[in-house]
Amino acid sequence: MRAPFMRIPYTDVLASPTVIPKTANTISGAVEALQEFFKAPLSKGSPSTVVLTGAGISVASGLADYRGTNGTYRVNKTYRPIYYGEFLQNHEARKRYWARSFLGWTNLLKAKPNAGHYAVKQLGDLGIVQNVITQNVDSFHSKAHPHLPTIELHGYLRSCVCTSCHEELPRDTFQNELARLNPTWAAFLQEILVSGALDTENPDERRAKGLRTNPDGDVDLPDAPYTTFRYPACPRCLSAPPVIADGSLAKVEVDADGALEPASTAGILKPAVTMFGENIRASVKVAAEQAIENAGSLLVLGTSLATYSAWRLAKKAKDRGIPTAIINLGGVRGEDIFFADVDPSQRGGQGVRVELSTDELLPGLVEQLKRSSSIKAAQEDFDHRVEQHGASVFKDMMS
Repeated sequence: MRAPFMRIPYTDVLASPTVIPKTANTISGAVEALQEFFKAPLSKGSPSTVVLTGAGISVASGLADYRGTNGTYRVNKTYRPIYYGEFLQNHEARKRYWARSFLGWTNLLKAKPNAGHYAVKQLGDLGIVQNVITQNVDSFHSKAHPHLPTIELHGYLRSCVCTSCHEELPRDTFQNELARLNPTWAAFLQEILVSGALDTENPDERRAKGLRTNPDGDVDLPDAPYTTFRYPACPRCLSAPPVIADGSLAKVEVDADGALEPASTAGILKPAVTMFGENIRASVKVAAEQAIENAGSLLVLGTSLATYSAWRLAKKAKDRGIPTAIINLGGVRGEDIFFADVDPSQRGGQGVRVELSTDELLPGLVEQLKRSSSIKAAQEDFDHRVEQHGASVFKDMMS
């Protein structure tokens, strides 16, 4: 039995990439190489491309990536993500997590899909892309292309989920409960939204706009420290506590306002994402592997593949011998293995490595593909029915 995928942050320095082919160092050159890349599987009658995306594709939407020029790991050296075990076991850690999340949720809520996401939709409309696997938890892919299947490898922030009964709760509803239970924090949030302090990841810029932070990057709110922050219990577990292993009922206790008490043994809500140190859901893992298995090529967008669960999928594509194209600003984890056997004189059909932003490159690529007679001819010869290429199986797995 294979080990489950688990999210673990990769912090090693990533080497600068080698552009492949050499002519792909400009937008026009990259578009030409990617046209060749898309021709190869279609001309062979293979299934179409699977797209694998990461945080880089959402930078143009105003969200920070991790290792880019203004990425979280680079501008805030003290940043450390919470681990699943820590979240489950530590009431104080949950307070700190939900306080930070309470402040950050509004930024995600107002952000929208960008040109890169909509270009992926158009690649699907052209019949070139079969489905999408994303590491992102912002739901931008499902918003931009609801009819193009998307596997959310690491879950999504639009909901919370109970760690006991697995019932989901809309994040907006949860946010309103956090505001009700923490009125001082709610008032503070309104103040810093006006100041624009949450529009940057840089701690120095935040302080300049009046957002006081501790040395570890946490918000410093003297009248309401993290230790005072409160969060609600799962409504379902509160009304009907689940049965635990010994046959007794779990304890779900709340204070007079409905905030979860630390003595509770069930009813803990977490974001519906795969946290670091947490296993990816089995159905998601199988669906992602099946998508790669059915693909004729893999297009990697805006990710350094630093998380093993994503890198492993790219490696699976490589092991299958299908062409891989990577569009990412900066290095990629172990990227040499993806292009080691690519002929230096090839024009893109065997593989492409581009160091350009997705929102700048992809729209122009789509427009060129629409005008490409060779792509149109290959599309006409290709059977796009989903049942021919495993997409119907994918839908069954995710239902």
